[in-house]
Formats: sequence, C-alpha cells, structure tokens
Amino acid sequence: MDSRATRVLAITGITLLSGALAYAYYFDYKRRNDAEFRKNLRKEKKRVSKAVAQSKESLQSVKVDGQPSTFEEALELVRKEEPPASPEGKESYFMSQVAMGEQLSAKGPSHYLAAATCFYRAMKVYPSPMELMVIYEQTLPQPIVTVVIQMMSADAKQRHEGFYEAFPPKSMKTRVEGRRGRKVLIVTEDVAAGEVIYKEQPVVTALDADLQESGKYCAHCLRSIQSGTSVELSKDANPINSTFCSKACLTANKTQSHNLLFTSESPLPPALGQPLSAEGRAARLKAQERYIALLKKEKRAAPVLLGRFIARQIAVETAKMSNLATPDSDFTNAEGYLLADHIERLRYIDLKPSQEERHALVDVLQTALPGIENLVKDAYATLLGKITYNAFGVCFGDDGRDDKSASAARPEDVEKTRTPLGTSRQIGTAFYTLSCYLAHSCDPNAHPSFSSGTAELSLVATRDLKKGDELTIAYVDVKKREGETTVECRRRRRIELVRGWRFACPCQRCVEEGKELSGEEKVIDATLEKDGSKVDAVVSRYDSEVENNNVE
Repeated sequence: MDSRATRVLAITGITLLSGALAYAYYFDYKRRNDAEFRKNLRKEKKRVSKAVAQSKESLQSVKVDGQPSTFEEALELVRKEEPPASPEGKESYFMSQVAMGEQLSAKGPSHYLAAATCFYRAMKVYPSPMELMVIYEQTLPQPIVTVVIQMMSADAKQRHEGFYEAFPPKSMKTRVEGRRGRKVLIVTEDVAAGEVIYKEQPVVTALDADLQESGKYCAHCLRSIQSGTSVELSKDANPINSTFCSKACLTANKTQSHNLLFTSESPLPPALGQPLSAEGRAARLKAQERYIALLKKEKRAAPVLLGRFIARQIAVETAKMSNLATPDSDFTNAEGYLLADHIERLRYIDLKPSQEERHALVDVLQTALPGIENLVKDAYATLLGKITYNAFGVCFGDDGRDDKSASAARPEDVEKTRTPLGTSRQIGTAFYTLSCYLAHSCDPNAHPSFSSGTAELSLVATRDLKKGDELTIAYVDVKKREGETTVECRRRRRIELVRGWRFACPCQRCVEEGKELSGEEKVIDATLEKDGSKVDAVVSRYDSEVENNNVE
C-alpha cells in the first residue's frame, strides 16, 4: 500500500471496525458466489442515467469553483443525506454514485468537486472503504482523490468531536471530560451520599473459569441460580456447559455471541445467512474446539470477553439490518455511533498475547463469517489490552465470594479487574461503556454495586458530591487490613495498581501517606511507572486538536 493509502488508514484509525459487518459479509459472499446477483449489478448500471437525472438538482446545489466554502457545501450535502439501509439498496446506491462520479470526472476539472462528492457517497456505504480507496487512487485523477481524503478527514473529525455530545445520555447525570490529559467522568448535578448516580448494563460478561460449568450462576447476567430453576441449551449446542437463569438470558446470550462462537448455527438471520457446506461446518467446529481448549487452558476472562465483544458487535449491526430492537441501556445503539466508536476511545495497556491465542479467535471468526476475522487479525493485542484495562469484577454481597482457589500464576501475571473487594472475591467479569471512564482513587467518592443480583452496575456515591466533581472508584481493595501498617497498605495497593493498570496512584491519600516513607522506600516508590496506559494515536491527535481549539 502506498503512502497515500497509509495516510487514509491513519485518518480512519480503528473506526474501520465500525462498518456494517453483516452487510459486508452478505455483499462479498453474494458477489463471489451468486451469478444472478452479479447479473443484477450489471443491470444496475443501465439505471445510471435515470439516477443522474434524479440527482441533478442536488448536484447543482454544489458549486464547483474549488473554493473552501464550496468544499464545505459539498460535505454538508453528503452529511444530510440518509443512505439506504438494506443490502440491496446500498448496492444500488453504490453503483449509481460511482457511475455518476465517473461521468462527472470525464467532464473535466470544473466538475471534479461534484465527482468527488459522488465517489465519497459511494465510499460511505461500501463495506471495505480502504480497499475502495486504493482503487480510487489507482483510477481517479489526483485532485478528486485529494478531495475524497479531505472529506474522510473532516467527517472523522466531526464524528470524533460529536461523540461526547451524544454519550452518555443526560439521564445518567454524568458527562465525559478531559482532565489531567485523560478522559474522566464528571457528575452533572449535586448528589447525596448513598444515592445511586446511574445504573448500567454490561455489553458482555464472563463467569470466572471455575464457575463456568458449575451451574450455580447464569452465564449471561451472572445471577445466582436456585437449585432446579436453571435453563440450559441442548447438549450439542452447549460445548462450554453454560447455564442460564431464564429463557430470556438464554436467548440473548445465543443471539449476542454464543451462536457465532460456539455453535455451527448461522450468526445471521435467514435472509442474510448462507447454509454451510459439510466441509465448512467441520472446519468451523474444529476451530471452535481449539478456541474452547484455549479458553479452558488460559482460565482468563479477557479472551472470552473479547470474543463476545466482537460477536456482539456483529449482532448489533445484524439487528439493525433486520429492524430488530436492541437494548439502549448499554449504549450500543447511541444515535449515529456503534460499539466500535466506544472501544476505540478507551485506554489500554500493551499486552503480548500468544499467537495460539490470537489465531484461536481469528479462526473461529473466519470459519463463521469469512472476512470478519480482519476485525481482530492485526488489532488483537490492542483490543485485548482495552478489555483488560477496563474490565470490572462483579461481586455480590458486602464481601463477595470466599471460595476461590489461589492462582498458581506469578502475582504480576494474575488477571485483575476493577473491584474494591479484590479480584479474588468476584464471580465474574463484565465490560461497560460508561463505567470505563471512572478513574481510580484510594479515597474514592463512589463505588460500584451489584445489588440487583446481576451484572447490572449501580454507581453509588460514598459522600456528598457537587456538580462538576470528578467521579472516582477504587480499582483494588484500599482498606487497611488487620495487622497492616499504613505504609504496608499503601505499598500493597500501589503494587496491585501497577501490576493491573500500570500506573502509580497520584491520589491525595497516597501523597499524604507517602510522607511516612523512609528514604529507601521513597526511592523505590519513585521507580513505579507513572502511567503505562495508552490511547489510540488518532484519538489522541483529535483530542489534542479539540483541547487546543478550546484554549484558543
């Protein structure tokens, strides 16, 4: 790929994840395997003249004198248009826009802006924009390519800046704000101690490995299951022995992730899915066997959560295409944004997962929906780092569980989650879109509660809060334990924070207690990593631009 295509990749960043995934599969599969479909695409070109005539008025509204204002008018025209929703409609729209762009391009430089507008419209519905961009660069006049790139950049910037206007909803009584070089959660009204600030459902969950096959907890909502009340899948469709508390949880789990990751059922609706051949089914089941074996060997939640997150992303897009309702309590369908828009903005830590682990998920995706594996093939480590950094431990009761066996792994390798009771007290792990923005403090002003008996997170104020206060929770157990000195308690929690999230806590409690350290202890304390977490480069760049503009 040449330098211009590389530049486009930098502009779009990992927002390539946010394409219409189910449509991408449908489009590519039908184009490769259905002769009648290809014939219909060729017929579509004959309708170009009619499409040109119908769009003449809108094209004339865009002047083509090459001035910056003209570019803005052209971009605004595209933004106001609502592209077709169905796969067939998108394909028809794509073909007509490309054909119009070709006709306008042939008329010369005075029509280049109008041509670029058409080509950009086509790109907005194409399932593989980078692939199309390479074709544009090879076949179109350079001025048109430049305008298309500028439109991509402007749209990406607007989309980035508008995200935190749409998220979180005002009903959550919070907003995301930049402070100290990172995004944090701010309360938007006064809150009294003990008051629930908001409630949030998880996007995905995973039971602790030792509880997955116990039948004691629901594999979807994590609710404790009373004896004789469980609901289970058929044995041949349940290779990981999941148990559910209700038919609703079973159905949701199947739809959101289980079908794609652990069965040979199509993850797409009948209208979009294609039956697997015997060879394809065998390959898929074999890939799933390797994936399940890997999960059982690793006994970690993050690989499970990541697989379910990718599957959930596909399920959300499929639901939209099928006009099915999706829950809004986990913010996956915030207006104009997708799950990928959430995760691309989150902080992460660098991880080095094994090739075996990466290939296990990639093969499952590839055999289920060829092409979808590209979502994680090159970004697996980063996505895993985001899940790991932002995962919460789900603990029930005041103290959590007390029957979890100690890990045989080195302390620095033990998986950690955000929970003030300590990871050893949790029954499972969950990933949330809003609570990810909660910063740590060893003297927090809020705490996560799971008082509903499920993975629904309630954020409760631990003291009176004023509008504009930053919300903080404890990622680890910050209470002084019996027999611990103040210095020992401080050292323990700071070591846990470095191991789990790679930062040395700068909170006021740590600062004050640090005054009691000996000279040698102060030297050791100074060596702790200040903050080893990261954000994606493109997100960091746009955030910096926004902050600079606000200062100006």
